[in-house]
This record gives sequence, structure tokens and C-alpha cells, in this order.
Amino acid sequence: MTTASARHILVESEAQCLELKQQIEGGAEFAELAKQHSSCPSGRSGGDLGSFGRGQMVREFDEVVFTAPLNTVQGPVKTQFGYHLLEVTRRDD
Repeated sequence: MTTASARHILVESEAQCLELKQQIEGGAEFAELAKQHSSCPSGRSGGDLGSFGRGQMVREFDEVVFTAPLNTVQGPVKTQFGYHLLEVTRRDD
């Protein structure tokens, strides 16, 4: 089974998500922004979601995690929970 590790930042608005993405592109640390802004409990650990397989996350999330290049920030990705920035840190294809 294909597994991946990823981290994310979850916020309420697309605008906030885009602002955080710009900050990361400008050199801000993903983990620090996750700690400061993410509404997901994973924010406390820098957004780290650990390892998971296909189908364990919501569809929109899965589609990005299992196709995106490693170590690049993706998003905003809209799900039922809000807007995510995602970074795939490992994937066993």
C-alpha cells in the first residue's frame, strides 16, 4: 500500500491561506506558521500529520498528497474543514 507523510496548515479562508503561502515562499518556516495559525490540533506539532495511506484523509486532501511533488507547498486546497496548505514530506510509491 502506498503511504505518505505530510504536514498542513488549516485555516478558515482562502485569503488567509494565500497570505500564509506567500509568507512561506518569502522564507517563513512552515512549522512556525502552522503553530501560529492552524486550527487543526496538528498545528501544535508544526502541522505534522504523520504517515497515512490512501483513503485515510478526505478525497481532496488525498488527491494532492498522492500526486504532488515532494517538499513543495500546495494549496489552497478546499475541504469540508476549510482551506489547507499541504506539504508532502515523504511518499512510498
